[in-house]
Formats: sequence, C-alpha cells, structure tokens
Amino acid sequence: MFPALETELKQEALPDPYEDFMYHHLQYYGYFKAQRGSLPNSATHQHVWKNNPRYLVSGSFGEREDVIPDPLQKEKLLWPTCLSSAVHRQLDAVSRDSLMLASPLLKSRQLLHDEFGEVNPCLREPRDLFAAFSSSGPLQAPRWPIECEVIKENLHHIEWVPPQPEYFYQPTGNEKLPEIVGEDKGTVVYQLDSVPTEGSYFTSSRVGGKRGIIRELAVTLQGPEDNTLLFESRFESGNLQKAVRVDTYEYELTLRTDLYTNKHTQWFYFRVQNTRKDATYRFTIVNLLKPKSLYTIGMKPLMYSQLDASTHNIGWRREGNEIRYYKNNRDNGQQLFYCLTWTIQFPHDQDTCFFAHFYPYTYTDLQCYLLSVMNNPVQSQFCKLRTLCRSLGGNTVYLLTITNPARTPQEAAAKKAVVLSARVHPGESNGSWIMKGFLDFILSNSPDAQLLRDIFVFKVVPMLNPDGVIVGNYRCSLAGRDLNRHYKTILKESFPCIWYTRNMIKRLLEEREVLLYCDFHGHSRKNNIFLYGCGSSDRKHWLHERVFPLMLSKNAPDKFSFHSCNFKVQKCKEGTGRVVMWRMGILNSYTMESTFGGSTLGNKRDTHFTTEDLKSLGYHVCDTLLDFCDPDRTKFMQCLAELKELLQQEIRKKFNELGQDTDLEGSWSDISLSDIESSYVGETRAPPWTHQKWPP
Repeated sequence: MFPALETELKQEALPDPYEDFMYHHLQYYGYFKAQRGSLPNSATHQHVWKNNPRYLVSGSFGEREDVIPDPLQKEKLLWPTCLSSAVHRQLDAVSRDSLMLASPLLKSRQLLHDEFGEVNPCLREPRDLFAAFSSSGPLQAPRWPIECEVIKENLHHIEWVPPQPEYFYQPTGNEKLPEIVGEDKGTVVYQLDSVPTEGSYFTSSRVGGKRGIIRELAVTLQGPEDNTLLFESRFESGNLQKAVRVDTYEYELTLRTDLYTNKHTQWFYFRVQNTRKDATYRFTIVNLLKPKSLYTIGMKPLMYSQLDASTHNIGWRREGNEIRYYKNNRDNGQQLFYCLTWTIQFPHDQDTCFFAHFYPYTYTDLQCYLLSVMNNPVQSQFCKLRTLCRSLGGNTVYLLTITNPARTPQEAAAKKAVVLSARVHPGESNGSWIMKGFLDFILSNSPDAQLLRDIFVFKVVPMLNPDGVIVGNYRCSLAGRDLNRHYKTILKESFPCIWYTRNMIKRLLEEREVLLYCDFHGHSRKNNIFLYGCGSSDRKHWLHERVFPLMLSKNAPDKFSFHSCNFKVQKCKEGTGRVVMWRMGILNSYTMESTFGGSTLGNKRDTHFTTEDLKSLGYHVCDTLLDFCDPDRTKFMQCLAELKELLQQEIRKKFNELGQDTDLEGSWSDISLSDIESSYVGETRAPPWTHQKWPP
C-alpha cells in the first residue's frame, strides 16, 4: 500500500542514548526486566505515531485527522514489588480505561476522547492550580526572606465606602513644623533590627520568615496608666522600622527602606495599640525621599480603627490635621530626607488602629479573591487560573485567562487579546483596586461583560511583584531592583516575574493580535488618573494611540484626565513594560497611573479617591474597550478629529511663541509629535474639549 513506508519501518532503528542509559539504570536497581526491544525507540516514537499503518486515518490531508487505534497487545510491565495492592488495582483500572498502558505508543492521560471513544490528537486543559485552590484546602502561605520576623496574627480589613466625600486638607497657615530630635532626646519604643540592609542580598525564603521565637519589639507597659503607644509592622505589607517617643503624645517614625536597598521610602503601613481617646497625637515620618508629594496639596493619611470596624462597620478613612510635608532639618551628609507630619485624635480608648499611605491590598487578599473565583461554578468556567512562574522568593505569580468558550476553532482564532497587569511596584496598591474592579466586572453576568468575553481573550497578571508586596517594599523586588525597568532582561533567574510575563506576551503575539496592553500603577505627585503611552512614528497610525485614553476620559470625566496623559518615550523608560510591549508590536500599550490622592475634575473635584472610585475605573476600561472596538466607527473618528484639531492648536501656539508663521492646511502632519509633546503635557490649564462627554 505504502512501499516506501513499509521499507522504512523494516529498517533497524538507531540506538537511542537515553534509552540505553535508562535500560542499564533500571536494570541495576531491579525495576526493569523486559527485553530491550519491548519498548519503542524514543528517537523514532513520534515518527511511528504519525506513520504506523496499524492506525487508520480518516479524512483528507490538511483537515483534522481522527486517529482510531486497532487493538494492540498490552505491554507487559514489571512494577517494583514495593507497590501496594491498592496501587496495583489503580494501575489495572488505568490500563482498562485509558490508552496509557493499552498502547506502547501512547503514554499520556491528557489525550482527549470523543463521544465514540475515539482519540483526538490534542491535549486536555492543564490541571487547576495546586491543591491550594480546592474548596477545602488551605491557601499557600506567603514566603518571606529568612531574615524577616513575622507575627502570627492574621490581619483583615473590611471594605467600606465613606457616606460623604472626603475633601482634601485645607492648610490654615499655622501648621507646626516639628524639629527632628531623634534618639538623642527621645526614647525608642519600637526598633526593627532583623531586616536586610544595603550591601546584603536575598538568599532564601520560607513560610513565616525567620525561625525561632518572635520577639516583642514594642516597649513593656508599666501599668494601666502607661499611655505609651505600642507599634507593630511585622505583617504583610508593613514597613515601619523605628518609632521614637519625643513627647507624651508625639512620635518620630522611621520607615524601612526597600529590602536590600537604602532607598524608596514612600509607602507606609503600621499598627498602633494602647490609644487614648481625648489626646491629640502627632506623628512625623522623618525619612521620606521624594522632594514633591501630594501631601503638599491636600492629601490626608488613611486610618483604620478595629473597634469602629467591629461595632460600626466603618473601615479605612482619611484623617489628620496640621498636615505638612517639608525638608528634614537633620542632614546626614549623604542623603536628603523629607518629613511628613500630622496630628490625630483616636476615636476610642484602648483601640487597635492602623495607618497607611494608601488602601492596602496584600498578597493574601489576592489569593482569597482568586479562591472565591475558582470556587464559583459559573466564573470558573470562563476564568482559568494558572501559575505564570515563581517569584524570586518562591511565591506564585498568577495568570488568569478569561474568555468565553468559542463555538468553532475559527471563532477562537479570530479573538484578539487584551493583556492587563498590576503591582510591579508593590507600594502602588492603587493598581490592585483598579484590577479588582476590572475582574469584578469582566467575571460578572453583565451583557457587556459577556460580549467582551465573546470577542476577546484576556490575559491578566494581577500581582507581578508578590515578594515586594509581602515584605512592604515601595518599588523593588527582592533583587533590590525596580522591575519596571527590566522588561528587556535576559536574566530569567533574577527577574522571573518580568521574564515570564514578556515571554507569555511574546507567545501570545505569535498566535493572535494583542489589541491592548495596560499595566496599572500609582502616582505620588499628580492627582487624577491618566495614561502614559507611546507615540507612533508611523503616519498611518499617527494619533491612534491617543484615541483609547481620550475615550476613557469621556467615560470617566470626573476621574480620568486626558490632559495629564503623556505619549513621549524617554530614554530612561526604554525598559518599562509599556515601551517594551510597544516595540514588540502592541500599538495601544499603556501605563495607567492612578493618584494616591484624589480628583480635581467634575463632581469629585478636591475629594480623595475611595476604593470604589478606583474599582469603577476597572469597569470604565471595559466600557471603553467596547467603544474602541465598536463596528460603528463614529466615536473613533470623532476622537481622531478632536485630536487632530488639538494638535493643530498646539502647533500654532508653538510657532506663535517662536514668532514664526506656518501654513497648517497641508504641512502640519509633517511636524513630529515629539517636537511639541512637552508644549501641552503638564500645563496647568486644561483645554475645554477634554471634559466633553459623548454626544447624547
């Protein structure tokens, strides 16, 4: 029938080195007594699988081939005598119910069978992620560097939205600037000395961190009248290094730097106990590094009272008076520090309270959320959870694939992809709240969410830097590096989270178009929410990368500022996610920056953002995707026309400032966008059209 094939099959196969090694190895240990020829040569295994005439192939070449095996003589395997009878019974069942032992050619239990019992040459979906995501099993506990002490308490904060807007702090002009005195004139009441410092490096991690007894770092109270505050930060995302009591109700606080560095002090999160209700306390953080801060324009710290949470269901809220951000008067000759000071009155006596730079969202919070999704019988059908990789510290970096099952292979192949990620900078918890809002919506039964799942494949990495989130870093991983500057890295072992994310997107681009990439961040110096993009030099797509941000500003006019967006690619940003993905071929590649403060726009003007505000941005991303991909291109073309008009206005303005005339009727498109980028980005005035909504 096939003379050439029959001749080839009769030829003696060349010996396979691996088979030869395993034959002698297993024979030595008594596990293998069959003849050398009883197993197929692994080098020719694939060839025989494709060409063995004992398999009947139906259909024509180029179409899907249904492979129907003839009955084959069972392979005789001699198992070790140490196997229990129960294991033998399981193996017998496998031999009856699968092709694994029924054929020497098929070794995988993953091959699919159709309703007639025939074999389809494709693999099943990978198994769900670990036992940790069974409904009865525990979550995988976070892994800490072995130098870190970790208290054994499980902290939980309720979600709560203040019933009234929380307005920015309005300075009175009489705010005190405390002089920093330090340990010389104060008393150390909390000192964390078991953390890695600059010059050391990460070596290993374990669940629970440092072995041994957890020491009591806070001072010992001398009796019920002792009103010294008890500080603690050895929990997920906490980062207080030291507290010095300089007066009865006044404390100077030092933040721990990012592990294995001597910098990046901006995020803070710590606990205080033994509070007094009628006293006015002052806290001053003494080692902040940024010369500019939102605290100078009205941002307030966040406070959480456990008694209020348990008795009144009140969660995180903006608190503080006499707020000032100023230069530290103590110069160590090496680094310039800045101080944040504020006063506070606690709502209860003997309360446990927390302070934070922004609403915390920990690695455990993410795991609990993912567990609820996996245990939801509906959501788990279109949301698949996988391990993208393990972090440097051994924590799981999760990857979600969200899409509705396609009816045909052609429909599945036609779907475009959207890639979203968050928390590459661990102290920017804003990104996790936007991500949570996105996931809440895209996993819902809303008709719009179902439509989006029908037309897109969403790849979501909700926490890119779990190690940094766990230990309370602001910007770095345990490698002591800013991961958002290393997307071009080839060092898989040093930056696994970034390397595997880029590799995942590279493989995704090989199989389908990626319409949008967006990485969620937080911003410490500007209010509102905005995007950083990449300006295209391709005249065919000139201004197109600005359409999605402009649409988003129209859908969320009281939160999102198109005027604050920037599309210029600076040299120092070449290693960021948005630039690397743009150079890989994703035209719409963005960094979403969400303020730690609040809004200066519309109905939310001069108010702090709540978690609900941030979650709503996740919904607006979905809403804008539908506008952006609407078959009716009216909105898209309207935005392009507005962008063109704005650009012409800015070019005219630039030439007028230079005292030159220009004819924009035919030559305006010959001017590089980068030449005028800075002329309209970052100005204080906002063009009136940026606040226009869609026409009714």
